[in-house]
This record gives sequence, structure tokens and C-alpha cells, in this order.
Amino acid sequence: MTIDADGFRRSGGVAAAGIDRTILAVGDSYTFGEEVSDGDTWPAQLERLSGHRVLNGGVSGYGFDQIVLRAEQLAERHKPSMVIVGFIADDIRRTEMRRLWGRDKPWFAMGGDELVLRGVPVPERRPLAPAWLRHRQQRILIELPPPLQQLFGYHVRKHPAGHGSGIVLRLVERLAKLEAAPGSRVVLLAQYHPRVWLDRIFAAEERRATRDVLDRASSLGLATVDTYPRFAAEPAAASLYVNSHVNARGNAMIASLLAARLPELSRTPDQ
Repeated sequence: MTIDADGFRRSGGVAAAGIDRTILAVGDSYTFGEEVSDGDTWPAQLERLSGHRVLNGGVSGYGFDQIVLRAEQLAERHKPSMVIVGFIADDIRRTEMRRLWGRDKPWFAMGGDELVLRGVPVPERRPLAPAWLRHRQQRILIELPPPLQQLFGYHVRKHPAGHGSGIVLRLVERLAKLEAAPGSRVVLLAQYHPRVWLDRIFAAEERRATRDVLDRASSLGLATVDTYPRFAAEPAAASLYVNSHVNARGNAMIASLLAARLPELSRTPDQ
């Protein structure tokens, strides 16, 4: 994994031919590309397929709130022609937290009909143990069930379970404003945890939460891409993952899906 001076994950050293156009990818670990090499993330593969520069601004562990804040910051700085916002359903739950994975984060409260940003500036937390012990603790804590994670302060909830869906729908409205302001086309990209292909009850809930977000985005004129149908067409969709994240072949499918639809996705609703 290689991170450049601007905080983007590199594409494996492959230069884009069409530097006249920049695509910004933001999201969580599925966009960042955990468990694959630099050149095998979907942003890197999209760069090769499209011939356009693709900036991988994904950050592992981010919630939908952090993804939107990062999209706004990076779009202002880099002026991309397109912003692809990748997410999984669990990113919705993460907006209910003020601490994730042992680290404090920004979060949103509802102030009347408006979202109010809280928890900023994010306070620094002093390490309570040497690095080798912290890494061991991290491996233990990440495997615990949510109630125990919260008991040990690994995750700290700010909103009741289920409250995140309303916050995320408001955050989609912010993405619509982002598209209107600098003129960047915003695309929401739905991705899925491997458990979706192994647990029908879990899959139904994940699909419902994801569709709510995509439907809201579509109603606001934003473009959407749902990777579920493409993965579901495979005989064994679970084989497209390493452990918890998409493998190189799965990322290639996502990149191909996006590349094929780029002309359509680039058009504004009135075109």
C-alpha cells in the first residue's frame, strides 16, 4: 500500500493518458482497496480502463459522514470532473458513532431540519500502550461483538441504532449541493460486504438500506451505480473477496462497470 504526499493511494505506478480529466474516488476500505495491491483497487483499474486520472481518496473505516466531508474537502482542492462516492451499508451505521475503531471522529446532529457538525476539531488521543501491544489489542477488539466493543470504548455511540439512515439521507442532499457548486458530477457507488452472498436475512437488510440511499440520490438528480446485479450474476459471488474485502477480480468488475457507463454517468440530468 502506497500513500502519496497528498494522502491518495497510488495506482501502482500506471500513468493515466487523459490527464485533461480527473475523477475523484472517495469512500471506505472498499474504495481504498484493503487486501489488494495498489494496482488492483477499483480506482487504479478504472484509471487504466478509462485513460483518465483517478484519485483514490478512500479511507479505511470511514462512515458515510466522514466520506461526504472528505469528498467536499478534496473536490474543493482538486476540482475533479467527477466524484465517485463508494459506500457499503455499514457506513450508515457508522454515522451513529462519535468514535470508531478506537479513534474519535466528526459526527452530525440534527438541529431542526438541518445537520449540525459536531466533534470538530477531532481531539487527539494519546496512546495508552506501546505500538506492539496496541496492534495486538486492535486485532482482539475488532473481532468482538458490538456490545463489547462499546463497553471497551472501541466504538462509542452518539445516536440510537437506526438513527443513521436519516442522517445519511440528509448527507446525500449535501452531495447534491456539491455537484451543483463546483460543477463536478457526483456518482454514488453501492458496494457489498461478502456476508451478503452467504446470509439471506443479512442481505435483505443490507439491500434495503442501500436502496434507500440510492433512491434518495436518484430523486435529487445524482447518478448511481449498484454493483449488486453484476456480482449476483456470478456463480459464486463470495469468491470475489479475499476475506472481508473485494479481491482484484472483483475490483476489475467494478472498474469495468464504471468505465462502460462513464459517458452516461458524465451527463447531467438535463442533457
